[in-house]
Amino acid sequence: MEIGVPKETKDQEFRVGLTPNSVRVLSKNHVVFIETTAGMGGGFTDEDYQQAGAKIVNHAAEAWNKELIIKVKEPLKSEYQYLHPKQLLFTYLHLAADRDLTKALIESGTTAIAYETVELTDGRLPLLTPMSIIAGRLSVQFGARYLEKQQGGRGVLLGGVPGVPPGKVVILGGGVVGTEAARIAIGMGAQVQIIDINVDRLSYLETLFGSRVELLYSSPAQIEQAVVEADLLIGAVLIVGKKAPILVPRYLVAKMRPGSVIVDVAVDQGGCIETLRPTSHTEPTYTEEGVVHFGVPNMPGAVPWTATQALNNSTLPYVLQLADHGFAALAQDATLAKGLNIKGGQIIHPAVREVFPDLV
Repeated sequence: MEIGVPKETKDQEFRVGLTPNSVRVLSKNHVVFIETTAGMGGGFTDEDYQQAGAKIVNHAAEAWNKELIIKVKEPLKSEYQYLHPKQLLFTYLHLAADRDLTKALIESGTTAIAYETVELTDGRLPLLTPMSIIAGRLSVQFGARYLEKQQGGRGVLLGGVPGVPPGKVVILGGGVVGTEAARIAIGMGAQVQIIDINVDRLSYLETLFGSRVELLYSSPAQIEQAVVEADLLIGAVLIVGKKAPILVPRYLVAKMRPGSVIVDVAVDQGGCIETLRPTSHTEPTYTEEGVVHFGVPNMPGAVPWTATQALNNSTLPYVLQLADHGFAALAQDATLAKGLNIKGGQIIHPAVREVFPDLV
């Protein structure tokens, strides 16, 4: 099969769909076409790919015009022209928050498989997890930076110092993102709260963190009490395939202390904080209701060397299945089949169908 890897076009997105090591594996039975300089941001040169067996192409159209397309982020509007009916697209899509892309995929006839909805029988999301780990860890790293006064923050050091209390980090959601955010916040010496609606998950987190994290059951009153006291608020809520629920309305953001910081990792699924809107690595923050908002949807793009390899460690087995068997691979693997979002001009994934009933 011919496999195309276009260069990512999202703002400062330096990850790439395949590493040279992945290309080396795929090139044994398939032909991989890499758009020139696609891997440069992650430290992978065209020569690295050529030595691994790839063919370098000079234009995006030459990478897109293949049977199987491997990307990292969703196609942007400038890339809609490359979508076609004989194409298998395998990438992060997050369609629930992107009506225009959903319509473009329907109209193009492309078969679109989303990393974030590939789901194991126990409910785990193997292709979302590595990026969730990175995004969770980065959320505190970025949050700590924007708490600095020169960045518009309150001037709070999360770890505090002897005689001065540490900053308070409130994390909405105790899944992978929330757990990793807590891990880093604890390491910095912050005071940490995790709020989640799943009691079993809270019990599990107690075995991980013990008394180092305050674990709270989610309710509107509990969220309000925690949010107004937060120096750094992290949104880490996920409902597979659906838009994230709004847990923090505008009036509550307005009650936060001026210069507090919000980092919403759920932004690519719509975000769980009402005042949060998508930003970019070029312009990552804005201030609203006196609070600094960070809403970059491709946070792991800031660490592409790490993130690309972590992603490929998880995606390569599925890429191999698609390369070897094409669409038939979905019939052979129920986990991969859960990733199918759109095929033949129809929305297939039930959660996406629920979000866009008028497009069904």
